[in-house]
Amino acid sequence: MLRIERLSGGYGPTQVLRDVTLEVPEGEVTCVMGRNGAGKTTLMRAIMGQITRSAGQISLQGQPLQSLPAYEVPRQGIGYVPQGRRLFGAMTVAENLEIGLMTRGKGAQTRETVLALFPRLRERLDQAAGTLSGGEQQMLALARALCLDPAVLLLDEPTEGLQPSMIQLIRDTVTTLRDQGVAILLVEQRVEAVLNIADRVAFMEHGRMAEITPAQGLVPDGAIFQRYVGV
Repeated sequence: MLRIERLSGGYGPTQVLRDVTLEVPEGEVTCVMGRNGAGKTTLMRAIMGQITRSAGQISLQGQPLQSLPAYEVPRQGIGYVPQGRRLFGAMTVAENLEIGLMTRGKGAQTRETVLALFPRLRERLDQAAGTLSGGEQQMLALARALCLDPAVLLLDEPTEGLQPSMIQLIRDTVTTLRDQGVAILLVEQRVEAVLNIADRVAFMEHGRMAEITPAQGLVPDGAIFQRYVGV
């Protein structure tokens, strides 16, 4: 389980996160929602050690993470697919996957498991990542994160800008990983997508965790979405 307790932080002197507490259990999808500027991406980056954390604790299966440098966090078993994918565009698909495998010393078996989820990538192993379609790049970003064989997977807007068939593939992959026991923290703006796959929804507002509720029973036009997500 990933546990975040009273986490505060931001960018230099600018505080964004304020006393955030959240648990991401194994085998569940926890979705973080909120308006632009609520602190969703900042929360992801704080978990990964990419921004200043001024207070609070982060732990994975009881092991503290908050004092680790950013390059050590993935080695503990946290995969991260940031908004915008951040692939190595000049490198091939195979080389991008190899970087993921090297992070935690994984090998051919893990690579084959990942490629079984994304057979299209197997056909493009020698192709430069920057020449892939947007959907294929998102597949590769997710596949690279899965090469860590993560206990926790962080996904920031994974369906943004994708065509419906690719969105469905991402949803199916998330569901498969959840069923395998992976703890998934998902930032998503599409209410319908969230209700299809989430176990819990955590609503952020002004850098704080405003409300956490089970996804079951929520409806797209419900008052809670209007309160925290609506324009």
